[in-house]
Amino acid sequence: MQITSNSFRDGGRLPDACAFAVASPAGRVRPGPNRNPHIAWSDPPVGTRSFVLTMYCPDAPHRWHDANRHGRTLSPDMPRVPFHHWILIDLSPRLREIKEGRHSAGITNRGKAGPSAPEAGARHGMNDFTILFLEDRARIGDYYGYDGPCPPWNDSIFHRYIFTIHALDIPRLAVVGPINSTSTLLAMTGHVLGQASMVGGYSLNPALLGTN
Repeated sequence: MQITSNSFRDGGRLPDACAFAVASPAGRVRPGPNRNPHIAWSDPPVGTRSFVLTMYCPDAPHRWHDANRHGRTLSPDMPRVPFHHWILIDLSPRLREIKEGRHSAGITNRGKAGPSAPEAGARHGMNDFTILFLEDRARIGDYYGYDGPCPPWNDSIFHRYIFTIHALDIPRLAVVGPINSTSTLLAMTGHVLGQASMVGGYSLNPALLGTN
């Protein structure tokens, strides 16, 4: 099974077009275009009855207290946790690509509606901006679908974003409760026939810009 993209190369930098936040000459950051990247896949295993597409960053800080604060730097040795940016389930076994911008073409304050997705029968899960903004009265909401990279601008590491297409042996995922990373991964257990991944990187740290 293979996964490719016309939006970025495997191991390369994700384009600003796909980011939730981009570097700004006038300040640290500004809102980004937040377009989902193009993702394509091929050669699924025999018996595939649906696909699940996920995107997550394994490099999110365990605590955000010092994130985006002047005079502070997030150490490369600090604990890191996964942050899920995109969960798309129940994709047709005949589907082979998601076009750039089809699932997101901007930032929706308080989150995109869900779980219905553009593809017939497909469902979006809530990404982890839902959790990140729980205490932000201006942005709290259920963030369904794709929302792109927004790493702290004072983080000392280049964040990785892992896109994975999973081939399943069932036509519809039996998710219990809200559709999010936890419920999706649990429902997938024992049903994955194969998968393929690719990685893009992103940073808003001025010291790291242009290093990848």
